[in-house]
Amino acid sequence: VQLQASGGGLVQAGGSLRLSCAAPGSIFRVATVRWYREAPGKDRTLVAGISSEGHTNYADSVKGRSTIFRDNAKSTMYLQINRLKPEDTAVYYCQAITLRGAYWGQGTEVTVSS
Repeated sequence: VQLQASGGGLVQAGGSLRLSCAAPGSIFRVATVRWYREAPGKDRTLVAGISSEGHTNYADSVKGRSTIFRDNAKSTMYLQINRLKPEDTAVYYCQAITLRGAYWGQGTEVTVSS
């Protein structure tokens, strides 16, 4: 099972981007879903997450300028990042966690130009 991530691209600093991640409904409705990012030469780090009940958490680096939300009817979750910075440049990966295990998307690349 692989999640489908999309929405990356080249954006100027100060701009906004919305990433999407779709998953099979049977997985999505019970999963905690998260976004991670991996910048060149750095480890993959957690950006934001949302539980099946809607509880959210954010990394300090994006807190206050990003929103994670989910549309259970579409089995899709989203990450809106505003006021983008060059240090947001990374490949963004979505993950869904259930009692059966963790599932990943293929990654979507975000490049923020200064």
